Amino acid sequence: MTVTTPVSPVRVAVVASDSIVGEGTVAYLRNRAAVTLVPLDSLDHADVVLVMTGQVDEGTLSLMQHAAERAPDRELRFVLVGDGIREAHLLRALRWGMVSVLPRQDADYERIVDALVNACNGQVELPEVAQGWLASRIRTIKRDVLDPNGLTTAGLFTREVDVLRLLAEGMDTVEIAQRLNYSERTVKNIIHGLLTRLKLRNRPHAVAYALRNGVM
Repeated sequence: MTVTTPVSPVRVAVVASDSIVGEGTVAYLRNRAAVTLVPLDSLDHADVVLVMTGQVDEGTLSLMQHAAERAPDRELRFVLVGDGIREAHLLRALRWGMVSVLPRQDADYERIVDALVNACNGQVELPEVAQGWLASRIRTIKRDVLDPNGLTTAGLFTREVDVLRLLAEGMDTVEIAQRLNYSERTVKNIIHGLLTRLKLRNRPHAVAYALRNGVM
């Protein structure tokens, strides 16, 4: 796994279900140049929260929820070290900002530091089984919610994607209207609605947005 060294140390708060494990983790991280420890009463200054537990359970999720609620003005990222995570746990933990899950057998301290650095850099790391759960959930949402309403996973309507695809080919609104059998006014309204809803600057920005989100 590639680890990107941060320009400055990652500010980390440690939450543990076991005080001895928590103290040992803090003692190790205190000597790591890549990490600066943040006390739990200063979570609004943390980049990443490390959650240490034995088995992932309701208590673990409660720890994460309370930590997130103590820093309402920050989007905290959580690295969770523990075993036995289930699909229901995963979905709720993602809601609170979890970006990485490490089984205990894979989580020596060096590995944890790597995960903290990567989490700060926006990288997501989940077990294969968890990736499968998310892929299945996305397929279900697409089939049962998005497709019937003409939406894509990027939040674009399918007719917006059709227009953006033709814009990317260099067509103007008249040509797009002819190709899609719309009026020119309809095409302009589609583009205007898209730019306004997603706060995009202009048509090239909209095309770039669609490309980045994999809908074109």
